[in-house]
Amino acid sequence: MSTRVSVKKILGFAGISAASVLVALPALAQTANPRPSIFNEAPYNQTGATPTAPADLSQPALTEMEAPAGMETPAEPTEAAEAGTIVDVATANGSFGTLIAALTAAELDQVLQGEGPFTVFAPTDEAFAALPEGTVEQLLLPENRDLLVQILSYHVVPGELTSSELKSGEVQTVANELVTVEVSADGVTVNEVTVVQPDVTASNGVIHVVDQVILPPSL
Repeated sequence: MSTRVSVKKILGFAGISAASVLVALPALAQTANPRPSIFNEAPYNQTGATPTAPADLSQPALTEMEAPAGMETPAEPTEAAEAGTIVDVATANGSFGTLIAALTAAELDQVLQGEGPFTVFAPTDEAFAALPEGTVEQLLLPENRDLLVQILSYHVVPGELTSSELKSGEVQTVANELVTVEVSADGVTVNEVTVVQPDVTASNGVIHVVDQVILPPSL
């Protein structure tokens, strides 16, 4: 059985049962790329530069991703700094319990509490609940950690990009895969997933709330 599963299949939009998705998950975990190369090597930034970073996720230097060209870190404390990091803001919000649990299981919570800056397309609890029954539980298993890292890192873009700075086109994620952003008068979509609340500010970046889990095309 093929281990390549489309986004629509995993989300159940093509009539695939939850059971078949759960059967596919262990195989995906075995055949999916190892932890995304962006975490093993060096993070991309919006200018295409590739700064050096250690392979170990636990090393603080990993969190020092560069901001896009022309974007400077404020010298003075801001309201965003008072709000806390991306993880702090998401935790305090109360709508991202599943996301926080997934980030913790993937050991990426400390990364998103680093200096950044990061742009995070954050699925709500309802977005995770819309996945086929049992999918989240399977992803949280230790043996599926690499797959979970791949999915979560696909929701993160290095650098801070507010909704006014997002432009239609492809954007590099820290999963080392591209997302397609579409900006129109109706709002912003990412791989056709709707941003339902943009520009939730944090001390180390910005959160754009999305209404579905965004899955990498490699799956």
